[in-house]
Amino acid sequence: MTETLRRRALGLAAFTIAYNLLEGAVSVGYGLHDDSVALAGFGVDSFIEVASALLILWRLRGWEDPARERRAATGIGILFVLLGLGMAAGALLQLRSGLHPPTTVPGLLIAALSLSFMLWLWRAKLQVGHALRSPALLADAACSRACLQLSGVLFLGSLAFLLSPRLWWMDAAAALGLAALIAREGTEQLRAARRPDFAGGCGCH
Repeated sequence: MTETLRRRALGLAAFTIAYNLLEGAVSVGYGLHDDSVALAGFGVDSFIEVASALLILWRLRGWEDPARERRAATGIGILFVLLGLGMAAGALLQLRSGLHPPTTVPGLLIAALSLSFMLWLWRAKLQVGHALRSPALLADAACSRACLQLSGVLFLGSLAFLLSPRLWWMDAAAALGLAALIAREGTEQLRAARRPDFAGGCGCH
């Protein structure tokens, strides 16, 4: 039973990596094309999430080096914080210039897909993490929950602009919301990496 659960955990980690790579590439592509700070930042966050998922995959395969894991987790946390600050600056510049994407349909569709996939991933990781009593897997499940929050902010911002184009500032507002969540994710990752009981992976709670 334990080996079956371990294989399932490996499969979930591999799916997380593959999905986030695809989501990140599509989001960044559409975000840059449509001048959407929120969608582009959401895509970059997906790439950073891949690095966090790789830590889980590394641990599940038995390659454990606490010192290297802490350094990697610290680096991921710093990237999250920098992304959050960069997104906030970009959103403020967007508000100042009055620029906005011509449509938020790509962001709405990507966020809707992400909500469905991440909800399933979060529940599946929680189930396996509790079954294996693995702090690392439970931390990774918390990371998927954080992705749910990001997807929710992007979805609501995209939907509001789609329903009322007069709300041209909604993309920037969504970007500011995403920036706050991403920066919080980074600070929690940095805080987790400093704890004596650090378990690897995402440090979100």
